[in-house]
Amino acid sequence: MPNYRRPYVAGGTYFITQVTYQRQPWLCSELARTALREAIKSVRQQYPFSIDAFVLMHDHFHCIWTLPPGDSDFSTRLRLIKSFVTKQCGNQLALPLAVSASRQKRGERNLWQRRFWEHLIRDEEDFARHCDYIHYNPVAHGLCQAPQHWPFSSLHRLITAGVYAPDWGMDGKSIEPPSWGAGE
Repeated sequence: MPNYRRPYVAGGTYFITQVTYQRQPWLCSELARTALREAIKSVRQQYPFSIDAFVLMHDHFHCIWTLPPGDSDFSTRLRLIKSFVTKQCGNQLALPLAVSASRQKRGERNLWQRRFWEHLIRDEEDFARHCDYIHYNPVAHGLCQAPQHWPFSSLHRLITAGVYAPDWGMDGKSIEPPSWGAGE
């Protein structure tokens, strides 16, 4: 089994990607969006964190979280969010995928990919590049012509706050993916 090494830094800022099981496209349904929103709200009550950027796609989401000082446990937060969503809407979604024996043994369902991707944000430039990547992702996947056209994105909030220009990403130029660094 691989030896996963995650960087746990108290008060750290993390880029996180979570994918659905076998890339099933259920995340943008009203049911899933509501469950995910409630899950995040519920988990943040016990395990606070800020959401600096977020985009919800049909089969995955990308986000940047900043944890409070003295806290480095992003894994528990993500696990609890996934569990909450599964309990809230797993049966109602009725995905047409069998649950493997391995997943059954672990008490897992067929909503989420077991593992997730994380990257510790290193500096302001790294933060900005990952935010751009998140907000341009729907365009990169061919889901819209401009990032502002995708409804499930924190870009709208950040434009209102003056962080992004209203026409950001509309020039037709592709946004370069972040440099993940050696060994990541």
